[in-house]
Amino acid sequence: MTAILQTLDTPDGPFTILEEDGRVLASGWTDDPERILGRLRSDRVPPDVASGRASSAEHVTAYYEGDLHAIDAVPVAQYGTAMQSSGWEALRRIPAGRPLTYSEFAVHLGSPSAVRAAASICARNAAALFVPCHRVLRTGGALGGFAWGLDVKRSLLQREAAE
Repeated sequence: MTAILQTLDTPDGPFTILEEDGRVLASGWTDDPERILGRLRSDRVPPDVASGRASSAEHVTAYYEGDLHAIDAVPVAQYGTAMQSSGWEALRRIPAGRPLTYSEFAVHLGSPSAVRAAASICARNAAALFVPCHRVLRTGGALGGFAWGLDVKRSLLQREAAE
């Protein structure tokens, strides 16, 4: 099956989605396909990728038009360790407008002392926005890192703060 790559214009800049069989494999704020493909493990990069219309694109548009829950049920396929997979699922349960600290996220994972592992789960998240790792902050509320830049993270959090 051919994977689909689509770039949308958003208020935070170009947003590219890599989707296969109706599931988001990777996404982020760039118009560089190689940067999106680079978010995947090399053995998970689809052999055939073509430009097209991603089924999740309408959900991104709805999110930016104010429906912050539009991204919640979009199917995502990420491959990692059991802890990473459970962490990515946990990220999807963080409500818009209610960010957690890395320490709080570690507690949600059932491992309060695993703060570095919690941060690593966020860093290895390939499906940005759909798996909202931007909703995890440093202790004290500092933004911390974000693969797509702190300006994008700040903008997303401000958009969701009204929720």
